[in-house]
Amino acid sequence: MRWIVRLVSVVVGLLALGVLALFLIPGEKVAALAAQQFQATTGRVLTLDRGVSPTFWPQMGVKTGPVTISNADWSDEGPMLRADSLTIGIDMAALLAGDVKITEIMAQSPVIVLEMGMNGLGNWELPAAGAAGVAVRTPGAGTAFTLDRGAISDGTLIYIDHLTGNRVKLTALEVVAKAPVFAGPADVALAGRVNGQAFSASGSISAFAPFLSGTVVPVDLTLGAGSANVSFAGSLGTTPLVAKGRLEADLGDLSAVMALAGQAAPGLPQGFGRDAVSVAGEVTLTATGSVHLRGGTVRLDGHQLAGDADVTTDGDRPRLSAQITAGALDFAALTGGGGGGDGGSAAPGWSRDPLDASALGIMDAAVAVTADSIDLGTAMLGRTRALLTIDRARAVFDLREVSAYGGSITGQFVVNARSGMSVGGDLSVAGLAMQPLLADLAGYDRLTGTGDARLKFLGSGNSLDAIMKSLSGSGSLSFGKGELRGLDLAGMLRTLDASYVGEGARTIFDRITAQFAIADGVLQNDDLVILAPLVTASGAGRVGIGAQTLDYRVVPTALAKEDGTGGVKVPLLITGPWADPRFKLDLQALLDEKLDARKAELKARAKAEAQRLEDEARARLAQKAQEELGIVAGEGESLEDAAKRRLREEAAAALGRLLGGN
Repeated sequence: MRWIVRLVSVVVGLLALGVLALFLIPGEKVAALAAQQFQATTGRVLTLDRGVSPTFWPQMGVKTGPVTISNADWSDEGPMLRADSLTIGIDMAALLAGDVKITEIMAQSPVIVLEMGMNGLGNWELPAAGAAGVAVRTPGAGTAFTLDRGAISDGTLIYIDHLTGNRVKLTALEVVAKAPVFAGPADVALAGRVNGQAFSASGSISAFAPFLSGTVVPVDLTLGAGSANVSFAGSLGTTPLVAKGRLEADLGDLSAVMALAGQAAPGLPQGFGRDAVSVAGEVTLTATGSVHLRGGTVRLDGHQLAGDADVTTDGDRPRLSAQITAGALDFAALTGGGGGGDGGSAAPGWSRDPLDASALGIMDAAVAVTADSIDLGTAMLGRTRALLTIDRARAVFDLREVSAYGGSITGQFVVNARSGMSVGGDLSVAGLAMQPLLADLAGYDRLTGTGDARLKFLGSGNSLDAIMKSLSGSGSLSFGKGELRGLDLAGMLRTLDASYVGEGARTIFDRITAQFAIADGVLQNDDLVILAPLVTASGAGRVGIGAQTLDYRVVPTALAKEDGTGGVKVPLLITGPWADPRFKLDLQALLDEKLDARKAELKARAKAEAQRLEDEARARLAQKAQEELGIVAGEGESLEDAAKRRLREEAAAALGRLLGGN
C-alpha cells in the first residue's frame, strides 16, 4: 500500500503547484512542473492534456483536464490510469500553516488498469526511492495528510492476472473515501458492476496509516450483491493478505455471488444450497490462502449444520475438511426423490427426471457427519454417524453407526458423478422392520416382519428410472415371524381358489430365507423358503426392479401330518406390476403332477402284475419239475440251480457204482 502514500505525495505537490499557479505561474508551466514531480516520485509519466487550472468555488483547489499515468514498462495494456478530469480541493489555511488537509479529490470517469505480471509483480508496485529516474527526496513525499472526501465517479477498474489468464472488469464505479486523520480511522464506500452484476461494498479501517503500510489492523467490512450480503469484523492485513474475525454471510441463491466471479450459478440440488446459503463463525484467512472456520453454523436451504471446517486451495480443486453435527438431512435430490410408490397403491414407476450431481465436482471433501436423520431418497436413516468423502465428483457415504427401521445398517453408499451418474452400495442390515423398508425402497408394504439382509448393488444412468433398470448385484435375506398381507396361501390350498387375495387376506409365517442375484435391473431368486404354521412354501422367479414387475412361482404345501409333511401342494403364479399383482393357481401344473403320479402308479402296478405272473409261472414250472423229475428246490435255491444240483448228484452216484463195481 506504500504506492498510495507516494501518489498522495504527488497530489500534495499538485496542491502546492496549484496554489503557486494562483499567483505566479501559467497553467502550462504548472502542468509541466506537476508531471516532472510525478515522474521523479513514481518513475511513471504523468500527462495533463490541458494543464492545471485553479478553482475558487465551491472550494479552493485545482482542476485538471484529461489525465493519464503510464503503465509499467512490461505492460502492453495502455495507461495504468486515464481520467476525464481530476479535481483537488484544499484547506488553504491549514496548508499555509504547514499541514496538508485535502477536502476533496474527485476523479471523473477514470479507467484504472491493475496487472499482475508473469514475474509475480503488480504494475502498481512503484520503484523504490533512489531507483533510476526516481528522486530520493521529493517535496511532500512521505508527508502525513488527511482526506475529507475522495471520490471516483463513473469509473472502470480492470484487473488482469497474466499468470492465470484471469481478467476482471468493474464498471460504473462510484467510490467515496474518507481519512480525516492520517493515523486514525478511515472509511470507504463503493458500488459498481461486475459481469453485469451490481454490487456494493463498504469498509471501516481503524488505523489508516498502518494499514497502508501493510500492518494488520482492526477492520469492519461489508459486501452486497443481489440478495447476498457478507460482513466481516476483525483484523486484516494486505502484505500478505491475511484476516481473522467474525464472518456472517447470507449468500441468497448464489446466482449473484457466482456472477461476481464470472461463473454461472451451480445447479445445486435442493438441500445443498439451491435456494439459500448462509455461513457464520470465526474465520481465519492465512497467507497461503487457506480458510478456517471455528464455531461455525451453516444453513443450506433447510439444513442446519454446526461445526468446524477448513478449506485449502493448493490442489486441483478446493478441499473441505470438516466435523459437522446436524439435525435432519435430506439428500433425496441426489437420487431423484422418493422410491417406487406408496403403500402398494398404483405408481407410475421410477422418476424419469434428470439427475444433476454436478455439485459434487465443485470441491473435494472429507466430512464427518453426525445427524439426527438422513433421507437418501430411496431410504430413510435415523441417528447416523457417517464419513462423507468426495474425490473428483465421487461421493462415498461410509455408514459407521446408523439406526434405521428399528434396526441398524452398516456399509457404504456411493454417488459417482465423474462421468455420467451412478449409484452403488455394499450394505448389511440387522433387525430391520421390512414393511417400512420395502415401502421406501420399492413402494411395497405387504410384507411385515423383522429381518437381516445383505445387499451389494450398482446402477448408472441420468435418471432414477435408468439407474433402476441398470442395477446389478447380489444379496440375501432372512427374517423371522411376520405376515404376508394380501395373500392367503393356506386358504388357496384348502379351496383351490386363487381369490384368497386382497384386503384382509394374509399368510402368517415363522421364517423366510432367500438369496438372489441382480442383472440389468432384474432380480433372480431360486431358493425362497417360507415356513409357516399351516403351510410351507418354496419359490423361484424374477422381480423386475426397473420395470416394477413380478414373474414369480411359489409352491406352497399344506401340512397334513403332525411331523409337518404331506398335504396338498398347488403352485401359485404371481405376475404383473408391483402395485397390482395378479395371483393364479397353476392348476395345469397340478393336473400334470397328478397325471405323472397316476402314470407312475399304473407303471408300478403293471410291473407288480408282471412280477406276479412271472412268479406264478416259475412256481408251476417248479411243481412240474418236482412231479415229473423229482427235482425239489431248496430254500433260496432256483429251479435251475436245483436241476443242476440233481444232475451232479446223479452223475456222482453213477460214477461211484462204476468204480465200485456194484
